[in-house]
Amino acid sequence: MNNTKKKPIGKMLVGISLSLSVAFSISMFATPQPVSAAAASTSIADQVIATGQQFLGVPYQFSAKAGRTDAFDCSSFTQYVFKQNGINLPRNSRQQSTVGTKVDKSQLQPGDLVFSDTNHDGVINHVSIYMGNDKLLHTYRVGIGVTISNFSGSAWDRSFVTARRVIPDNGQATPPESQPSVQPSQPADTNTQPTYQAPTQSQKHSYHKKRSRHHYTENNQD
Repeated sequence: MNNTKKKPIGKMLVGISLSLSVAFSISMFATPQPVSAAAASTSIADQVIATGQQFLGVPYQFSAKAGRTDAFDCSSFTQYVFKQNGINLPRNSRQQSTVGTKVDKSQLQPGDLVFSDTNHDGVINHVSIYMGNDKLLHTYRVGIGVTISNFSGSAWDRSFVTARRVIPDNGQATPPESQPSVQPSQPADTNTQPTYQAPTQSQKHSYHKKRSRHHYTENNQD
């Protein structure tokens, strides 16, 4: 008698378990699993870096025209690479340093912009993209062009000014805190000089002496 009573109860329990399993499986498929904001941000950073790496070896040209891809200066490179991934940046490195959220050097994440003052004159003149693993993706100096460099101990580390995160959780650039206007009659990138004047012979001589001491003096002014 006991055996005959247990069989229906056992079948009932098995049936309930199967029903619950089926219902749970359906709910898993029917309800989309949310993608975390952090994961979306990381994905955009990966895309930015992948876009930039496509241009490795492209020549450096000071004050290269925005949108040009056969030559870049440091800020036209960052502007172009981020624009291809839906984030608009101002034209030069000083302006770009006002966009997004300030980040401490110890808290850098892939996709952050790193700003340096390689002339040590109090003016930002270089921008790089932090790749992670202590690497920078950037362009500088004629003869080198778009390249990957170590960060720690480098000229860009020693002259570090600030870093900005322009890939927030929603994938859109934060509006600039204060964006300087660019006069139409001036070159797009004018970090250190409002207008260009041809150097005199004495200035050329002085520059060549200075360049032997400071490797990055002229070609990082962007």
